[in-house]
Amino acid sequence: MEQKTITIEQNKEISQVKRNKPNQTVEQEIDLVELFFVLLHHWKSLLLSFLIGATVFGAYHNMMVKPVYTASTELYITSTDSVISLQDLQLGSAPTADYQSIITSRAVLNKVIDDLQLNTDYKGLRKLISVTNPTGTHIIQTKVSTNNLALSRDIANDLLVVSIDRIFQIVGTSEPTIIDYAEAQAVEDATPGLLRYLIIGGMIGFLLVAAVLFAETIMNRALKTEDDIEKYLQLPVLSAVPYYNE
Repeated sequence: MEQKTITIEQNKEISQVKRNKPNQTVEQEIDLVELFFVLLHHWKSLLLSFLIGATVFGAYHNMMVKPVYTASTELYITSTDSVISLQDLQLGSAPTADYQSIITSRAVLNKVIDDLQLNTDYKGLRKLISVTNPTGTHIIQTKVSTNNLALSRDIANDLLVVSIDRIFQIVGTSEPTIIDYAEAQAVEDATPGLLRYLIIGGMIGFLLVAAVLFAETIMNRALKTEDDIEKYLQLPVLSAVPYYNE
């Protein structure tokens, strides 16, 4: 009789809790330790996904990625006349933009296209060229990147010669001094490396499978242990039926 009374009182307490919180939803906390063991348990799937991703990106690199060759030239801006002083040629943002505009101007690029008989217009050629000025110097660096080593070298050298003449015509001072021409031995292979693609592909495959595992773990609301009942339902466990695996 006493045991039955205790059971009835416990049921009343549980029903009272449910009535007091009819619309309250229990927030499921993300257990990082549990997620770690989920990844550890599926390590074979994660390793396989890493290898598949690396293989796919490696094949893409070998079949689709074209080589990129960058040829560079350098010229030094000097002035022997009083038109432009060395102080004016400290190549801050404004002077640098001036020389960059001259080198990549339509007249200069069209002359290069005519000289080399290029199958492009000046807008397409401009996309292949970058003009920079190292901080605190009077040096103008020009880089040309194409899929052909010889073509990059030829464009860079012809652009250097044509732009020097154009700068002299516009500025009216002494011609800039050439520091370096573009040479075949100095042309850089700027193609993204295969190892980089392998790592990126492997990481993408790993993260995709890990995200699926995380989603399954978080969305799985099945109660597996007594602790899950107390954690998610906030109810005490009155009894449990043991299971023995023979």
